[in-house]
Amino acid sequence: MLPRTTRLTFERLDRFESRLSHRFAELSRHSPTLWLFRLVSRLGDWPAWVLLCLCQPLWHGARGWLIAVYWGLTTAVAALLYRLLKTRLCRERPYITFSTIRCSMPPVDRYSFPSGHTLHAVMFTLLTATTTPSLLPVVFPLACLIAASRVILGLHYLSDVLIGGLIGAGLAWSSQALAVLIFPPL
Repeated sequence: MLPRTTRLTFERLDRFESRLSHRFAELSRHSPTLWLFRLVSRLGDWPAWVLLCLCQPLWHGARGWLIAVYWGLTTAVAALLYRLLKTRLCRERPYITFSTIRCSMPPVDRYSFPSGHTLHAVMFTLLTATTTPSLLPVVFPLACLIAASRVILGLHYLSDVLIGGLIGAGLAWSSQALAVLIFPPL
C-alpha cells in the first residue's frame, strides 16, 4: 500500500499539472502531430537504443564492444530502477485520473511515475555524448521528441518526464564514472 503522504503528494501534483497536461494532450488531435509523436514514442520503446548500442562496434571497433556491454548493463539497472519506482509509487496516468485528458496511444505499463521512455532517452543521449558525440545532432532531438511525446500522447504528467530525465542523467553519469574505473579508458 502506498504511504498516505506519497498518495497525497501525487494527488496535489495531479491537480496542479492537470491543465497543462490537458493542453499538451490536445496537440494530439492534429493528425500529423499524432503520427509524429506515436512514431517517436515507438522508437523510444527500444528500437532506437538497441540500434545505437549495437552500432558502437561499427564506430569504435573492439572498444565498441566494451561500450555496448557497459551501455547494456546501464540499461538493465535503469529498467530495474524505474520498474521498482513505478510499482512502488503507483501514480496513475493522467488520462486515468482526468477523463478530459485524451490517451492517444496504449501505455506500455499501468503507472505513470517516472517516465521510463524519458529516463532511457536522456540516459542514452548522455552516454552518446561521452562516446560518440558526432551523433548528438540526431540523438538529442530524438530524446527531446520522445520526452514531449509522453505528455502529448496523454501518458505522463510533465513531472513524470522531468524526474525520468533526472534519473536518466544520474544513471548515465554514474555508469560513466564506474566505466572509467572498471574498463580501459572509453
